[in-house]
Amino acid sequence: MRANTWAGRNKVKVRDVPDPRLLNDRDAVVRITSTAICGSDLHLVDGYVPTMQDGDVMGHEFMGEVIEVGRGVDPGRLRVGDRVVVPFPIACGACGACAADLYSCCENSNPNAGIAEKMFGHPVAGIFGYSHLTGGFAGGQAQYARVPFADVGPLKIESDLTDEQVLFLSDILPTGYMGAEMCDIQPTDVVAVWGAGPVGQFAMDSARVLGAAKVIAIDKEPYRLQMAERAGHTTVNFEEVDVRSRLLELTGGRGPDKCIDAVGMEASHGSMPLYAYDRVKQAVRSETERPHALRQAILSCRSGGIVSVIGVYGGFLDKFPAGAWMNRALTLRTGQCHVQRYMKPLLERIERGEIDPTRVITHTLPLDEAERGFEIFKNKRENCEKVVLKP
Repeated sequence: MRANTWAGRNKVKVRDVPDPRLLNDRDAVVRITSTAICGSDLHLVDGYVPTMQDGDVMGHEFMGEVIEVGRGVDPGRLRVGDRVVVPFPIACGACGACAADLYSCCENSNPNAGIAEKMFGHPVAGIFGYSHLTGGFAGGQAQYARVPFADVGPLKIESDLTDEQVLFLSDILPTGYMGAEMCDIQPTDVVAVWGAGPVGQFAMDSARVLGAAKVIAIDKEPYRLQMAERAGHTTVNFEEVDVRSRLLELTGGRGPDKCIDAVGMEASHGSMPLYAYDRVKQAVRSETERPHALRQAILSCRSGGIVSVIGVYGGFLDKFPAGAWMNRALTLRTGQCHVQRYMKPLLERIERGEIDPTRVITHTLPLDEAERGFEIFKNKRENCEKVVLKP
């Protein structure tokens, strides 16, 4: 089959790889009809997530048709011919974490748990197409994919909604929604979102759906800010104004009630000295993150507020403002998204027209043009917000 693979730092390559097959009684094989390029894929391409190997199949946002199921899969839950969206965390459904709906912390799905323990202290769940740190599972930027624990993860789509309307239930829509949900939004709340990429856009939409009085989008790319503005959100360009000062102006001097970091480890910053400091340290691997957005969110949030972190961080950051966090009674909430928890409720919101996932799609390309898709997405060319690939 054809698949988009990691080919070294700053390089992906579409090539022929072996077809997947059932390895476990609870596996399924899915023929992929739509997949996507995620912002967190760039962390792999840029070399900031360790343990990638040449030829690893990338991608963790995909959906398609079930063409084969293991004999241990309950036919009442999944059958050949079902149309499914596959969540990016692989979860067993039976461990303590899964029982608590903490699917991205599954204790059984990562065969390389020992590697993850060295990095994070405890293992994390297996993730499709996201390094050997998270299990070395082949991803979904391909024609076919093997899906472990297929009786737990995939969500059947039984309506006539298009792929584009439901594809992002695999990751970025639940991730954005969880970021907003962790904020415990009240009707008077002002919510500021750092990052107007796809996850940030969905965090903004979710904050509004959950009742926020005002949502503020923070970014530097005009087309991203325009997209947020068209959706009804207030915008702040961090290259034009001091973010904290502008947020104080917009909130009567108090700061946002809730702040969401939808950026993560490769953040930019309006201040060149601050950007250069972290960029150099990251380049020489003396820190793994550029945490500008996280620092700024903590320093901007009103005292007693909540900072929700859904941007991906991989290791160790520098100059964390622990004093502001502790002394001002801030609450930090974080996590890789527990996608399985949110898929059905969000599908219902899509069906009711409360959220339109298609609004972030700017490019649809054949799988064989994945290299071009990565190039324009990474470098923000052609006003690229989200790339959908068609195998």
